[in-house]
Amino acid sequence: MSAWLPSAPCTPGACVEPAAPVVAVPRAVLRLTAVTALVLAGVVLSPLGGRIPAEWVRRWCRTVVRAVGVRVRFTGGPAPAGGLLLVANHVSWLDIPLLAAVRPARMLAKTEIRRWPVAGALAARGGALFIERDRLRSLPGTVARIAHALDRGAAVAAFPEGSTWCGRAHGPFHRAVFQAALDAGVPVQPVGLRYRQDGQGAGTAAAFVGEDTLLASLWRVARARGLVAEVETRPVIPPGAQPDRRALARAAQPVTPAPAWTHAVLLAPRPPGVQGMTRAR
Repeated sequence: MSAWLPSAPCTPGACVEPAAPVVAVPRAVLRLTAVTALVLAGVVLSPLGGRIPAEWVRRWCRTVVRAVGVRVRFTGGPAPAGGLLLVANHVSWLDIPLLAAVRPARMLAKTEIRRWPVAGALAARGGALFIERDRLRSLPGTVARIAHALDRGAAVAAFPEGSTWCGRAHGPFHRAVFQAALDAGVPVQPVGLRYRQDGQGAGTAAAFVGEDTLLASLWRVARARGLVAEVETRPVIPPGAQPDRRALARAAQPVTPAPAWTHAVLLAPRPPGVQGMTRAR
């Protein structure tokens, strides 16, 4: 366990409800084919790097999300230019293109993502900052690399919860990454992410948690009908607005963390007739 490697109690069996209603299998296959084609196109074009206009990148990210059948609703103002730390709660692999749709940024990612097929190559070519989450000794060096990128005017995107949660419960923002924003003297842009299905409250169809596989999550999203991603850009926290990284992490938290008792509820076996996380709302 380290500052980069917190744990979340969310697991597919305890938290993730089957997507309902669902679309027909042929339509879901078409969605996955479209997403694969878009991601491959991104890999091919990624060596162009900064020569691709930011607006094109934002549109491509939105198209990736929509191609898998997810509608997107944006609220709040645009993210500022210049050095910027974007932070958001973490629910799904969909969070990555959604955050880039707010503002293209260098993603702070775990080293395991580098080994993902296609997506790993795209992340590496896109300038991702990979971290070794199980090595506490790497923490100061990683913070320094993030601060250096921010100081040079780059945007860096991070998920300070350190782990994905199911979308109905959320973890606290860990403070390590906020030290980089303090060191570089740049603002922080909090973003709130939420997924709903078929007009209902927060759902779990988009969740990518625990031992869930990327393929299983992709298929669940592709089959979901009426899935909507809500992206809320909250007010920017300017440099010097908070005295330290702990206060900055609290101020940037866009959603309320789950209380301790919720963790136990999430891990408890589900009684007959109870689905998903209905007990932990």
